[in-house]
Amino acid sequence: MRSIWNGAISFGLVSIPIKLVNATENHAISFRQIHLEDGGRIRYRKVCELEEREVTADEIGKGYEDADGSIIPITEDDLASLPIPTARTIEIVAFVPADRIDPLQMDTAYYLSANGVPAAKPYTLLREALKRSRKVAIAKFALRGRERLGMLRVVDDVIAMHGLLWPDEIRAPEDVAPDTRVTVRDAELDLADALMDTLGEVDLADLHDDYREAVENMIAAKASGDEQQKAPAVSGDKGGRVIDLMAALESSVKAAKEARASGDEMAEVTHLAGRTRKKATAKKKATAAKKTTAAKKTTKKKATPEKKTTAAKKTTAAKKATPRKKASA
Repeated sequence: MRSIWNGAISFGLVSIPIKLVNATENHAISFRQIHLEDGGRIRYRKVCELEEREVTADEIGKGYEDADGSIIPITEDDLASLPIPTARTIEIVAFVPADRIDPLQMDTAYYLSANGVPAAKPYTLLREALKRSRKVAIAKFALRGRERLGMLRVVDDVIAMHGLLWPDEIRAPEDVAPDTRVTVRDAELDLADALMDTLGEVDLADLHDDYREAVENMIAAKASGDEQQKAPAVSGDKGGRVIDLMAALESSVKAAKEARASGDEMAEVTHLAGRTRKKATAKKKATAAKKTTAAKKTTKKKATPEKKTTAAKKTTAAKKATPRKKASA
């Protein structure tokens, strides 16, 4: 993997030379803008407003637009001479438990690779220290013209860094929650719990982008001239419709149970009405068991005369055999 930044991790007085590598990649399908009349590409050209001509990349620099509209030129040398210690350093400032980091702050992820043989020892030391402490490191670093906040953690045998948004970049969730007073019943919560239990867990590695796959198939069909499949029409408008929440939850639980049963992974779900049904079923089973026991006792009583008859036959046979024995003597 190609590195996008070279620098060092500052861990107290320890300096670890590292290379920064992107940990993620974008698989989204990109489209080009075209002229509908003839299919020609639509391109953006960089034009100077004063000279009204297209300029090359070598002629383009940075500038800051002031409040009055004037432009203040900013050069790379100006940025490089800024008195910040994180220009080429990932400076660790603290170690905190991982649950202290709000997921809302998480941004782009990177892998930190040891840069050279001498970096292997301190790199491994920091990695093992993070593992044993079960904490993450909070660091500051500069990348692409601005200072950023980062979180270092261990992924397998690699130190990964997540860019973090600054706290003042997180918006407060004002006017987002429902503004009407709503009461949720225990019965609804029980059904929601049952649905959660039935759906169970999922291996994230088994999930894939269905939309991207459909777009790729559509593009392949268009390229080969084949007729593309159309999505089935959705009947009615479901948006904004008032629904029976209990009925929807019960239907969802039923559908989820059927889906899990087809995969031989039936989950145990306790329905609200199941308590009464279970009691009734238990009573029926107990009654049936009593009847079976009584029938067995009756059968044993009927079998008793047969035993007496068998014993009488044995006694008679024994008496008849006695005179024969005497005569023989």
